[in-house]
Amino acid sequence: MQNVHVITTGGTIEKVYLEQSGRVANIATKIDRYLCRLRLPDLKVKVTSLINKDSLEMTDPDRQRILQTVMQKLRRPAPIVITHGTDTMVETGLYLKRRLHGLKAPIIFTGAMTPLGFEGSDGLQNLTESLLAARLVAPGIYVVMHNEVFPIDRVRKDRKRARFVWKGRGGNQQPHVA
Repeated sequence: MQNVHVITTGGTIEKVYLEQSGRVANIATKIDRYLCRLRLPDLKVKVTSLINKDSLEMTDPDRQRILQTVMQKLRRPAPIVITHGTDTMVETGLYLKRRLHGLKAPIIFTGAMTPLGFEGSDGLQNLTESLLAARLVAPGIYVVMHNEVFPIDRVRKDRKRARFVWKGRGGNQQPHVA
């Protein structure tokens, strides 16, 4: 049985619709409800709900909390999936990359453009693909979204296209598989 840690930090993937105000907001984590729907033989997923906020509201103290939690999980190396808002996901990933060296397990960031449970949500697909990528890619820090795996320093969010794309030149370069 392989362990994978999932650390939730909020973002669109975890937003809910508030009928009274007609808007969406981060209220409480809901990742567990969706993980229960997946068939994950030989995989033990351990969820840590850390923060539940829009990534545009993420602060350096929040990133420090994420870093401390990741460091604690890495004491017994196992892959880590971090759910995060897409607007500052790369910023948080680069923050971790600058501070973590000699990784022995992959760290995967994922999120959604549309909240889990909403029609047309990409959240469950991204979460599922992240769990698979966490078992296949070499140690490092990645973004997994929409059927692609990007090293954290080679990706950017393209807001016009509502997706993540390769940063710089070089076309579609695939990460190293473990």
